[in-house]
Amino acid sequence: MSVSQVFGGVLRGLILGLIAFAIFGPIANMLLWTVAEVWYYPHKLPLEWGFSFWERVFRPQGNARLSLVNSIFIALLTVVVSLAIAIPAGLALGRGRLPFRSLFLLLFLLPQAFPSLAVHMNIARIFYSLGLNGTYAGVVLVHTIQGLVFSVWISTAAFAAVDRELEEAARNMGAGPFRVFQTVTLPLALPGILASAIFVFLISLDEFTGTYFVGVPDITTLPLLLFTASMEGNYQIASITALILLIPSIAFMLAVEKFLKAEVLAKVGT
Repeated sequence: MSVSQVFGGVLRGLILGLIAFAIFGPIANMLLWTVAEVWYYPHKLPLEWGFSFWERVFRPQGNARLSLVNSIFIALLTVVVSLAIAIPAGLALGRGRLPFRSLFLLLFLLPQAFPSLAVHMNIARIFYSLGLNGTYAGVVLVHTIQGLVFSVWISTAAFAAVDRELEEAARNMGAGPFRVFQTVTLPLALPGILASAIFVFLISLDEFTGTYFVGVPDITTLPLLLFTASMEGNYQIASITALILLIPSIAFMLAVEKFLKAEVLAKVGT
């Protein structure tokens, strides 16, 4: 083995090691904080280990349970509202021959083109005049604005990937438009729609800025609880809350890999 090959192998190993440290280092540190009773600088590991902070997080008089319930409830409502808009929009954009189709798709990206802080501040002002601040409806709406870009684009791609010949075959057998949609189009597009629902659920579950401006102080979610704990220097509770948020994210991302295929996404631009 030549010197250049050895050097190349060492270099690749260092690069992979740095990438692994950048990815798993913060996660490992978070996991240590979840079981650390006493840990302070300059010690590299916790001085005392335990689960007392887990009990504090989930005790009945605490607000972690309520925050968890609120987060899941809001995320599920956000998925329902987003799909109620995304399915007809995706069907029209993916199957219909709408003029300015690309422009309509671009419009759903506009909320992402501006700083989220400025967008949510102005949304909060509008919602305040409408009486939506501090309500579940207001928080769900602001989450839906963030999730529509994914739900509409992925639903459009899913409907665009449906083979038109299958729909034509159903029509030739006497099926009406609604029957064709119910028995052919929707089942074939369902994996993409489910993937979009998962993305929206995860976006809502992790949404902080919109919830902060629209929901506080009446609505508390896990990201808000995490922020409050970290600002107070309580890294144990913040890490436990982050771990609770991480578990469904990993589970749903594994589900996305099953439902969403690269060839489906490729249809969105056609």
